[in-house]
Amino acid sequence: MPPINPQVSFPQYPSRATRWQLRTKTLEFSTRPLLMGIVNVTPDSFSDGGQFVCVDDAVNHALQLAAEGADILDIGGESTRPYSTPVTPDEELDRVMPVVYSLTQKTEVPISIDTSKAIVARECLNGGAEIINDVTGLLGDPEMVPLAVASDAGVCAMHMQGNPSTMQDHPSYDNVVEDVFDYLRNRRDDLVAAGVAPERICLDPGIGFGKTTEHNLLLLREIDRVHELGCPLLVGHSKKGFLSKVLGGESVDLNAATVGTGLALATRGVQVLRLHDIRAAKQAFLLYEAAGGLEN
Repeated sequence: MPPINPQVSFPQYPSRATRWQLRTKTLEFSTRPLLMGIVNVTPDSFSDGGQFVCVDDAVNHALQLAAEGADILDIGGESTRPYSTPVTPDEELDRVMPVVYSLTQKTEVPISIDTSKAIVARECLNGGAEIINDVTGLLGDPEMVPLAVASDAGVCAMHMQGNPSTMQDHPSYDNVVEDVFDYLRNRRDDLVAAGVAPERICLDPGIGFGKTTEHNLLLLREIDRVHELGCPLLVGHSKKGFLSKVLGGESVDLNAATVGTGLALATRGVQVLRLHDIRAAKQAFLLYEAAGGLEN
């Protein structure tokens, strides 16, 4: 199939970022979101914990995601689901480093390391990773921002209220959209002031991290507001628990719910979607685009 309107822009979002500079690569954005494939090398992640703890299984899964159309592979060795237990840096390194090393030898797809520990990020960058994806917004480890500056890595700074052990106890905001927007603006400004180049910064509103179902829905409905900050926007809604609550129960198809939400985000110009199931999303976006769903 020939490309459909590959250069269509989003004139209603004049500040929408069109590129993300990584450590050695550049990601360019058009209308269809880029897809970040999730590779959890953990025993206890919410959706796929324990499935890919073996290095070979994790590598094969990541390569399968790449073959299905993943534009980024996000490798994580510590679960950040609600009430998860932190792991030591050594344990996290033991989980992720063999996977990162292997993948950088086998695929050109950029590798992201999902960690809040600078020592883990440093070793993975030395092993060929391109992105630091930090759920603490690069605030959880005082060495993380200096590492981001020195390495020229792409960074993704996420919003989270509290930490994984406490974030879902009593999430509370004066105005969740404005509060998250202000946090992301301040993180962008602080990172730039510290020496991180603006074109290397991506922002994530942290769907499911210290938010109720209503908080998540409000953020999704007004997600395009974050384009005002001029940075690429990453959303990780894949198979999150709030999707089941919206649909009225646990016996729902979370893949379908994830794809449906992703289509809505695509129409709002979101540049990167972090997903478990790449094949379904890729096919849905291709058909949606071919049918005119992403035309302006």
